Amino acid sequence: MEYITYKTEDSCMTVFLKGHIDSANANAVEKEIGEALDRETPDHLVIDAGDLTYISSAGLRILLRLRKEMKDLKVINVSPEVYEIFDMTGFTEILDIQKAYRVISVEGCEVIGQGANGKVYRIDPDTIVKVYMNPDSLPEIHRERELARAAFVLGIPTAIPYDVVRVGDGYGSVFELLNATSFAKLIINGEKDPMEVAAMSIDLLKLIHSTVIKPGTMPDMKAVALDWADFLKDYLPEDKWAKLHKLVADVPYDMHMMHGDYHIKNVMLQNGEVLLIDMDTLCHGHPIFELASMFNAYAGYSDVDHSVVKDFIGIPYEVSVPFWRESLRLYLGTDDEDRINEVEEKAKLIGFVRIMRRRIRRNGFDTEEGRKEIENAKAHILELVDKLDTLTF
Repeated sequence: MEYITYKTEDSCMTVFLKGHIDSANANAVEKEIGEALDRETPDHLVIDAGDLTYISSAGLRILLRLRKEMKDLKVINVSPEVYEIFDMTGFTEILDIQKAYRVISVEGCEVIGQGANGKVYRIDPDTIVKVYMNPDSLPEIHRERELARAAFVLGIPTAIPYDVVRVGDGYGSVFELLNATSFAKLIINGEKDPMEVAAMSIDLLKLIHSTVIKPGTMPDMKAVALDWADFLKDYLPEDKWAKLHKLVADVPYDMHMMHGDYHIKNVMLQNGEVLLIDMDTLCHGHPIFELASMFNAYAGYSDVDHSVVKDFIGIPYEVSVPFWRESLRLYLGTDDEDRINEVEEKAKLIGFVRIMRRRIRRNGFDTEEGRKEIENAKAHILELVDKLDTLTF
């Protein structure tokens, strides 16, 4: 029929509605949908209204009857005009009705931030968009929005997303950031001395780490780190793995907030105010886990190939490593090199556990480069496990 088409994947049938659905064709539309359901016997039903330009009360009654058959029925890609009909008739309160997303392009746009799950682009002087790597990222986007709001309410200066858009085959979150510049760009452009940026960065990090959150608000980073350690059980000598696991397990439970992916591409300066972006990694835990993530960003991921950090956060290895050391000095509030080295070794152990797991999971054994990185991380882990008796400081 010209008004509908459908497809079925993984027990979910998607029906695509087109044009006008009104009293003139409602019976035929409903009949064809019913026949398709009988043939396909799906467990879930989605109505894609991307090409639907109008729906009358007769069409709305079809949806009510379908909902009795398919309890989790949802309607997606609804245009503003059709959404208004659903809203005025109260259907938005009884059905899962999702608006169509504005489509934008990031081709030629400047990359101003990068995190574990996506890249941040400036699309105009006032606006940035975070584009997620996962094409099915809507749950991640909504989760990040809630995390950002929770942090903002607790006094963390964060950018709050105000719109969701389609970017290619995936999705993005849009933020308004007037005249905002990443800490990385401030260094690259020579606008700020790296050590000055380190001081601003650590001031914000200390604010984050001084913030106590309620249980259940954010993920527990210790549980994540234990998963990293557990993954390596088959790749390390049994006694070394057992000690590694105990070191991580012995880190005390901690309800202080952490960013989880803190580096100079995820912090912005806007009219003199420091703002945190890329909030999907927000969590809680002991600060050693945050320091491990920072070590990886500035040094660990580039330990074998020093050019990696330039591609990742935009500054050369010769700048990133001193920047990391200065950040650690400022965070600890000491010039004692022994103390700085002690905490760095603890951060390095967790950092290389993450790197080794990450490389193995990305088929690292299949390439010479990957094998080199895995062996390098393993060597660091074995050396540090022997030296350390605790990961706390």
